[in-house]
Amino acid sequence: MFAPCECMRRGGRRTMKMIRFRSSSIRSLSQEMKCTIRLLDDSEISCHIQKETKGQFLIDHICNYYSLLEKDYFGIRYVDPEKQRHWLEPNKSISKQMKSHPPYTMCFRVKFYPHEPLKIKEELTRYLLYLQIKRDIFHGRLLCSFSDAAYLGACIVQAELGDYDPDEHPDNYISDFKIFPKQSQKLEKKIAEIHQNEFSGQSPAVAEFNLLLKAHSLETYGVDPHPCKEIFLGVLAGHKYCNSIPTV
Repeated sequence: MFAPCECMRRGGRRTMKMIRFRSSSIRSLSQEMKCTIRLLDDSEISCHIQKETKGQFLIDHICNYYSLLEKDYFGIRYVDPEKQRHWLEPNKSISKQMKSHPPYTMCFRVKFYPHEPLKIKEELTRYLLYLQIKRDIFHGRLLCSFSDAAYLGACIVQAELGDYDPDEHPDNYISDFKIFPKQSQKLEKKIAEIHQNEFSGQSPAVAEFNLLLKAHSLETYGVDPHPCKEIFLGVLAGHKYCNSIPTV
């Protein structure tokens, strides 16, 4: 079984302590298969399952580990040998879904992006959504204008670093943050300007929520691009979104 995770803030940053878990239904070591689940903060959990263990077991146990109440937004994803991404189906055995041999590697991710972020009740849910949007920004999935990019970047810096302190932060302190896949000095300068002049006094939780609100207003919020033969096809909460970018 799980012990709950401990959520702490250190120097403006929130960290989570993780431990290893194991299915209580395991009858013998010879029946075990190892799984590694990568979490949104890039930490990992190692676990063991049986051949008949269903996907819902992993989903429930990770949510229980986090003490996550608003669990419907999240799922577990894996990549098959053809490099295609799939969501782990809760009602099917894990071993039948995986097209590779154990040990298995999967990722805990946001599956359904909230249409109304203001209705999110739990700070933990908002934090995990924040981590997912950070990943979307870094991997170029969330497209935006220069001004919106600067605002999003400033939200991340405020959430991670806290208030600007001229005695602690050198002129190029923004370059320590790898926020975008291509990050120009011009953009870093604008991020620093917003961080220093507009976000002073914001707690990490407020900065994280401001990022969520801004991301929610963008056209590619919640779009998950899937490579096809001619285009990238993104799926957004049951709606299809075609992004006319050819595969390479």
